Amino acid sequence: MLLDVSLACAQNVTQKLIQPEIVKIPMKGAGAFGADVEMVTHLYKPQGSGPFPVVVFSHGRGSVEENQKLKFPVLVGHANFWLGKGFAVVSSIRPGYGETAGVDREAPGHSWRGGTCLGTPNFANTAKVAGTAVTVALDWLRTQQWADKDKIILEGQSVGGLTTVAVGAQNPAGVIGYINFSGGSGGLPTGSPMRSCRPEKLTEIYEGFGMTTKIPSLWLYAENDLYWGAEAPREWHKTFSAGGSKTKFVMTPPVPGTEDGHRLLAVGGRLWSPHVNEFVKELGF
Repeated sequence: MLLDVSLACAQNVTQKLIQPEIVKIPMKGAGAFGADVEMVTHLYKPQGSGPFPVVVFSHGRGSVEENQKLKFPVLVGHANFWLGKGFAVVSSIRPGYGETAGVDREAPGHSWRGGTCLGTPNFANTAKVAGTAVTVALDWLRTQQWADKDKIILEGQSVGGLTTVAVGAQNPAGVIGYINFSGGSGGLPTGSPMRSCRPEKLTEIYEGFGMTTKIPSLWLYAENDLYWGAEAPREWHKTFSAGGSKTKFVMTPPVPGTEDGHRLLAVGGRLWSPHVNEFVKELGF
C-alpha cells in the first residue's frame, strides 16, 4: 500500500521540481509512554505571501521496513501538480514512520498465512489513529498566515485514502472537500491479489462515515488494483454514498505500464487528472 510513496525514495527527482520545506509539528502523546513527538512534515508553498488554498495529504502504509524508510509522504511530482494550481501542500510523516519518532499504533491487528487472512482486523482503529495526525496538522495549519483556513482539501492514498475519508466524515472547519486515491486497508497483493482481508468490514466502516459526511468527495480506484480488486471499492462507495453527501466514484481502466493499479496516483496521471481537475473546478477554483 506504500508503493507510490516509497517510489519517491528511489527515483531521481527532476531538479526542476520544487522541493519541500521540512517543518516539525508538535504532537502530544504520540511517543512511547505518552511522550510528545515532533511530526516531520513536508511543506510546499507557491511564491508570494498568500493566503493560499491548501491540500493536506495523507500517505499510505506498507511493511515495517517500508514504513521505517519512508522519506517522502507525498510524491514531489504530485505536490508540484498542486503548486501549479496555486495550492500549498502539507503532508506529514505520521508517528512510527520514517524520521518521525513515536509508536506505530495503526496496525489493524490481522495477519496472513499463505493467502488466508487470520483474525478480525480493526480497520476503524487504523483510520482513527492515522486521522489524529491529520487533525493535528489541520490545527497547526490554522495558525499559519500564508494559509487560507477556509479553502482546505484533504487527499490521501491507500491507508491515507481511508484516513482522508475518516477525517472528512468529521467535517473539519475549513475543509471544503476531499480526494480518496485507492483508499482501504488489509490488502496483500502477492499472497491474495485482488482480495483483501475481510473487505466487508470496510464496507461497514465506510457506511458509517457516509452517514455523517457533509462535504463533497471524489473516490478514485483502478480496475487492476491488486490490493482490493474492482468490486470491493464499488461496494464501499455504494454504502458510503447512501449517506447522501455529494460524492463521485471513478473506476479507471487498468493503469498502463504496471500490473498493479494501486499505483494509480504515482503513474496513472492521464487517468485521474481530468477527474481531479473537474472536482477542483466544482469546488470553485
